[in-house]
Amino acid sequence: MLSEAYNVRKIVIATGYTDLRKGIEGLSELVLSNYHLNPAEKDVLFLFCGRRSDRIKGLLWEGDGFLLLYKRLEAGSFSWPRSRQEAAELTREQYHLLMMGFDPVTPKIREVTPHRIS
Repeated sequence: MLSEAYNVRKIVIATGYTDLRKGIEGLSELVLSNYHLNPAEKDVLFLFCGRRSDRIKGLLWEGDGFLLLYKRLEAGSFSWPRSRQEAAELTREQYHLLMMGFDPVTPKIREVTPHRIS
């Protein structure tokens, strides 16, 4: 579910650090008070990441109740944007970059130095 995000029309990430001990009520309050967004907007997935970058939480209102999602990677980590404490909307392509381990907001492309053949 979390890796594909079917039936989700909008994806919003909370950049920076979030206390992942929070449950549905705590994350809903965070969305409302810090980001001035409606946590009960149908089919909007809110994503949060703590200090350990190997786990994230997702909050999704399905119309009749909240769905709390949790993903912990066995190996590797998420490249989470930590620069500002704000909410950023992701495109579906950026979301897939995040799930593959790339920073979706500011992806870095490594320059390759061409080798010279003498």
